[in-house]
Parts: sequence; C-alpha cells; structure tokens
Amino acid sequence: MTSPRFFALIPAAGAGARMGAECPKQYMPLAGKLMLMHVLDTFAGSSQIAHTYVVVSAEDGYIDDALSGARHLADRVTVIYKGGPTRHKSVLNGLLAMREQVRDEDWVLVHDAARPGLTEGLIERLIAGVQSDEVGGLLALPIVDTLKRSDAAGRVVATVTRDGLWAAQTPQMFRYALLQRALQQATEVTDEASAVEALGLKPKLVEGSPRNFKVTLPHDVALAELHLKGTA
Repeated sequence: MTSPRFFALIPAAGAGARMGAECPKQYMPLAGKLMLMHVLDTFAGSSQIAHTYVVVSAEDGYIDDALSGARHLADRVTVIYKGGPTRHKSVLNGLLAMREQVRDEDWVLVHDAARPGLTEGLIERLIAGVQSDEVGGLLALPIVDTLKRSDAAGRVVATVTRDGLWAAQTPQMFRYALLQRALQQATEVTDEASAVEALGLKPKLVEGSPRNFKVTLPHDVALAELHLKGTA
C-alpha cells in the first residue's frame, strides 16, 4: 500500500484591507522578498512536501510577476486561479482543483499566506505529531495571558480561565477526503479545524511558535521582519 503524501495548500486570494496597503498584503515586501514568497520557499524547502498549491483570485495581477524570477519553484508550486470571497471558499475551491493529483488518504497542510514566519522545522513537527492521528491536527500556542471578557462599554465583566485554551495557527493538516467533506458541510467556519470539529471530531493540537503569527495590522510588519532576519 502506498504511503500517504503531504501537500501544501495556500489560500492567497484576500485583499488584506486591514493592512491599508496599496496591494494585497501577501504581496508586500518583507525582509528582502514578498510575504507570500517566504511561505512558498519554506514549503518548497521541505523534503516532506510533495507539492504546493496556491489559490489566488481570477483577477490576481501579482502572482505571475512574483513567480517569474523564482525558477526554483517552477516544479514545486502550482497556481490555482479560483480564489473565493472567503478563506473557506478559496480552500474548498483549491481542494477541488487538486482532485486529480491527490488521493483521499493524502494529507493537506493548509497555511495562511500571511504567516511568513513558518519554518521547515515547524512543518516537520506538525507532520511528526499528526501523521499517525485518525483525525488530523494543527499548530497552536497555549494561551499564557490572563483573559478578560468585556461588555459593550469596554468594561471587564469576567476573567476567563485560560486552562486548556490555545490560539490556533497554521498549517492545519487533515486528510484530503475528510477536509473536503468537512468544508462542504460546514460553511460558517473560520478555519479548517472548525469545519472538522463540526463533524464531531477532535483535531490534535501540536505546539507551534510565536514567530508563526499572522501579519494582520501595519505594526505586525516590523515584528515579522525581526523574526525573519533572526533578530527577534
């Protein structure tokens, strides 16, 4: 029986409105190259990843230029021009476009284009921790800060216990058939793990890294550059 393979799927069709930049944030320059290229290079550098798929919008005017000078990615990355209005839709469209190249039992690692701090070591840690699991799993960080719940006026109404709480990261890794079924059945979800949870399953948590945070607001750019340059 053939061993399951590992594929990366990068939804990159967002506009990054909260960043306030002139282009989608995944195409912003960061520590010497575009944010998305950091992600693609990391997956391409992992010997465990069979291939990487990146999902962009049909009107994307940046990806061709971004890849034009990256000959080392020519055989490692495939662009899917079927991005949707939401992350959920982009990932599902990407899965459907991959269908002929991926078997049901193969693993798909879905990763945010705006998490450029991912490393090959984190990919290896996730695969090692999840590849024998019946459900799948994701990188995440245990919550260490004290949590407060507020009212509409911005005043504390309760202190929330942080026991057992984790902040989800990506990649989120599930078998192809399970992930496709989960996303087709659960539409009101914010990540792949939530869709799998909606099936009544319990994804496994694998400890990630603070450097693997999501670049969302302008001040995140400077911190991401510190991590990528090794000075954080």
